[in-house]
Amino acid sequence: MALPESGLLEHCHHPLVRDLGWLLLTPDLIAMPWPGRPSRGELGLDEDDHLVTWLGELEAAPGALEAHLSPALTGRMGLYHERLWQFLLAEAPGTRLLAHNLRVHQGKRTLGELDLLYSGRDDPRPVHLEVAIKFYLGLPQGPATPDSQARWIGPGGADSLAAKREHLHCHQLRLAGSPEAREALAPLLSPHSPPERDGAAPTMTARLAMPGVLFYPWHAPLPTPREATPDHLQGRWLFVRDWHRLRDGLPPGTRGAWLHKPHWLALPRREALLTLRDLEARLAQHFSEPASPVQLALWHTDMGWRRVFVVADDWPRQIPLPPYPRPAP
Repeated sequence: MALPESGLLEHCHHPLVRDLGWLLLTPDLIAMPWPGRPSRGELGLDEDDHLVTWLGELEAAPGALEAHLSPALTGRMGLYHERLWQFLLAEAPGTRLLAHNLRVHQGKRTLGELDLLYSGRDDPRPVHLEVAIKFYLGLPQGPATPDSQARWIGPGGADSLAAKREHLHCHQLRLAGSPEAREALAPLLSPHSPPERDGAAPTMTARLAMPGVLFYPWHAPLPTPREATPDHLQGRWLFVRDWHRLRDGLPPGTRGAWLHKPHWLALPRREALLTLRDLEARLAQHFSEPASPVQLALWHTDMGWRRVFVVADDWPRQIPLPPYPRPAP
């Protein structure tokens, strides 16, 4: 299941504006026992017409968005995603950005970093928002049970959904409640949030935004991982040796695009797509030597959009160990 690209994003041509719109429209991958992301209503962009107008204004004058995102266009996907959220919370009609990437120290030791701190424009109570964007490929055979989050790993094999979930749940989302974080946050919070009745520092809600795509194996069945949201975005992954069989099952005239980081978010406009022959020639060259996985977007009017990861025949070369179970602090 791919996010419908007609409608709200059809009005956008600028790739950065399209990625920002994708962020607003994409569901999270998993539902953890924490509040989820700010809704479009909280952002002041609940009505489709209002959202189209807001994105259209950015499309007409993208300078501020380009300047904000330019430092992240050649770095990590996570940094690009964070900066999209920074811009969104600062510029959306319903929210105000209070701080971002706030480090929390215990003496000379860094305990961690809070991704985002924001409040509603009509609600002064501060909110801590952790953000992560993930593209995981599911393993038909691997650690634990078939529905284990440990079966879902990144294209490079260095991380897993289980490990990310554990780190978010046991550390990142609890960090703002620590005494050290409350001390660091006090100067930022006092102008925006009244103290509690006993005079203590204001309480803060921790929330999580985790969009992305889960890629199911093309060659074998695999159930959804535990906690997966019902509407999470889905794709397929396959070994390069199976490409011809996948291609032969596609409708004639299917076209596609080779997705390059950081633009793994919004799918390209259809006029930018290539023929499958062009994509196939690039795949053959790419995988003629040891190579990293490739994400493609395929489109045909009869099937809509499909996201596909093509991986080397010896993928994965490593599988992350499941996180060691530990009690939450």
